[in-house]
Amino acid sequence: MTRTALRFAYGTNGFGDHRIGDALRVLADLGYDGVSLTLDHHHLDPYAPDVAARTAQVRKVLDDTGLDVVVETGARYLLDPMRKHQPTLVSTEGRDRRVDLLRRATEIAAGLGATTVHLWSGAAPDDVPADEAWKRLAQGCATVLEHAGRAGVDLAFEPEPGMLVATLQDYRRLADLLGGHDRFRLTLDIGHCRCLEPQPVVVCVHRSADRLAHVQIEDMRRAVHEHLPFGDGEIDFPPVLAALADAGYRGLVSVELPRHSHAATLQARRSIAFLREAAAAARTVRAPELVPTPEPRLMKGAVRP
Repeated sequence: MTRTALRFAYGTNGFGDHRIGDALRVLADLGYDGVSLTLDHHHLDPYAPDVAARTAQVRKVLDDTGLDVVVETGARYLLDPMRKHQPTLVSTEGRDRRVDLLRRATEIAAGLGATTVHLWSGAAPDDVPADEAWKRLAQGCATVLEHAGRAGVDLAFEPEPGMLVATLQDYRRLADLLGGHDRFRLTLDIGHCRCLEPQPVVVCVHRSADRLAHVQIEDMRRAVHEHLPFGDGEIDFPPVLAALADAGYRGLVSVELPRHSHAATLQARRSIAFLREAAAAARTVRAPELVPTPEPRLMKGAVRP
């Protein structure tokens, strides 16, 4: 079997103390193939009056460095300076602001030459019935899909522990509600698979291959949602990378360490070295026996990005 060569990227949410141009050049110098660019006030602000000019400037750096790009929309306080990640597509108030951000993200992605925009559901308010939360989410995603289609980009939806869409099964439910739309794809977070999914990480990869548009990667422990540098968690990475290669995945595999900006260049250097070594080891990995594991309970007080 010929395995696809994987392409590694790093998220700018882990470069919060760098100018965006400097971050991109650092990643290119370290040998990364791409970048997951989080739209935020200190990098590429989607609400800046000169956003078109700024997008063109970033596009030039991407072209000069040869970096591919995925646009991410997980900025913590971009829409509300008091409440992290609010409002969301399932909020009681302000859902239109989230839709507007995602619309802007599709336009910026097109301007950058990106083919994918990443998004997630948010957590349903405590006083909102589950059926209503799912209805809100499906309606919001359908609206954003219209914008994405006009911009010529795909949406890559990420299941996130603690949110309405927390698991791959939840993602499939949402995809069904949207009629299996061709542009409604999946972001698979490798750490989240270890944290929460009932199946081993390798099984998650194989079962996601038909919808996969983006991969995030970091280390993690079972039932604890904390993004860890490679080697600090429990994941055996060569079989995971082998599974991605066997699945023919051609998108970016993006390191997701949003709480490590204080050591961005160190973590980026260590991460690419680790991933290259794991990718080399993956070439000799044979497909393992896929044995289900019990579904965990997320520990209370777990750190959330």
